[in-house]
Amino acid sequence: MAKKKASARDKARQIIRQAGGMVKTSDAIQSGIHPRTLYHLRDTGDLEQISRGIYRLTEIGTVSNPDLVVVATRIPNSVICLVSALSFHEITTQIPHKVSVAIPKDSKPPMIEYPPIQFYKFSEKPFQAGVEEHKIDGVTVKVFSAEKTLVDCFKFRNKIGMDVVLEALKLYKIRMNFDHKTILEYAKICRVDKIVRPYLEATI
Repeated sequence: MAKKKASARDKARQIIRQAGGMVKTSDAIQSGIHPRTLYHLRDTGDLEQISRGIYRLTEIGTVSNPDLVVVATRIPNSVICLVSALSFHEITTQIPHKVSVAIPKDSKPPMIEYPPIQFYKFSEKPFQAGVEEHKIDGVTVKVFSAEKTLVDCFKFRNKIGMDVVLEALKLYKIRMNFDHKTILEYAKICRVDKIVRPYLEATI
């Protein structure tokens, strides 16, 4: 009997490894892992619960950015935006206390206990523009590009603060290849080109 249980645990570990070392409870069950096996792996320390219903194999080491990984896993149809995206691109000195997450305008924000999230609703074109996909610890995380993020920050300047926007623009110019044309294209999509243009001209 013990041998059968060990075999079930080995199989479960292998399934989770093939999924990148992280799994949702629902996906684990659909993959043939019995809930009892999943919870046993948790209780023995083989799995670490990083959020409600999300587990990772402890053998894969520390997750480099667990908050973004959890968001991408729990809310697949979302994009990391604003200050969280600035932080990801390393063009801010701000330390995000919540994960800034963009979702479609007509969608309902899901209830998530952890990490703390600030949702922002985007209309269709701004939501689809400038999305990059990055692999973080085997999980695909969608993040707005640096240029799109700068434009979004101008659009939401009253919520995040103009000082944050101007600092990000300054750091972007120092640390990245200044793409004036792309920023303006995104500004037109987000209907803030008249606001963004003078600041871009001042940086040239």
